[in-house]
Amino acid sequence: MDKRQLLKRYCTWLLAIERLSVLTKECYRIEINRFLDFVELHMISINDADSALLSSYLRMRRNTEGIDSHSVAKAISALKSFFRFAKSEDLVNNNPAELMESPKRKVRLPKAIDRNTIEVLFNNIETGSPKGCRDRCLFELIFSAGLRTSEASGLNLGDIDIKGRFAKVIGKGNKERIVLFGREAAVQLKQYLDFSRPLLMGKVNKSPAFFINKTGKRLSRKSIWKNFAKYAALTGTTSRVHALRHSFATCLLKGGADLRTVQELLGHANLSTTQIYTHVDTAFLKENHRRYLPKLNNAGM
Repeated sequence: MDKRQLLKRYCTWLLAIERLSVLTKECYRIEINRFLDFVELHMISINDADSALLSSYLRMRRNTEGIDSHSVAKAISALKSFFRFAKSEDLVNNNPAELMESPKRKVRLPKAIDRNTIEVLFNNIETGSPKGCRDRCLFELIFSAGLRTSEASGLNLGDIDIKGRFAKVIGKGNKERIVLFGREAAVQLKQYLDFSRPLLMGKVNKSPAFFINKTGKRLSRKSIWKNFAKYAALTGTTSRVHALRHSFATCLLKGGADLRTVQELLGHANLSTTQIYTHVDTAFLKENHRRYLPKLNNAGM
């Protein structure tokens, strides 16, 4: 079996058996494609791969690409998955990745954008054009509902209820959840549907995608990233579009929302993932400490 056929079967297994998301499948495919190139270079079959070879592969990635512990952990996860597949298909006798330990990942505190900067950024979007109207609507919705870029890209026309101000999204692991959005987002959504989307769609293509590009096809994640980077640069910030989701979570917690509620709205599988947002705004924590423990603060503690 050549590499192309092997990767195709592996990707089918990831989706059908492991039930991973398309995004995760693609990440694993890219990683295993690199690994198979490495194996071919050393003229070794995957059945002869052992833990020493895997360690050599990861060492090569560190030395030539400078990958960090986060990327190493992702690579190990992909290798474990691939050899589980290979073992289940009787392509290998043993799983050399089974006992590999992932390095401890550094906790990356999410970088939120303050509300004033978000307002300036949104106001820099020229809504007089179909594309500008779409982008203002898109980024307003991502912020208002705390969406991932992939979730926004994957929205279809039937997924959004503007009057009820909620939407159905497919998150990580193909898990479906309901998200809520505010009044301003609802206004922008209606403006987009009434004005911008029909002009972008044209008369031929009838895509079910909610957000579409100038050819009437679904707006991709890469296009969303690229467009946001352009508006961010005009505002004088280097923040990425995912920072809108972080800002959403931070604003909720500042407003008094409990972690369990934020977890549900963000679609986090574990509460520990949501708890990282409690470390973001130390100024807010200090202000609450001063307000609720005035005697201790006055005593110089």
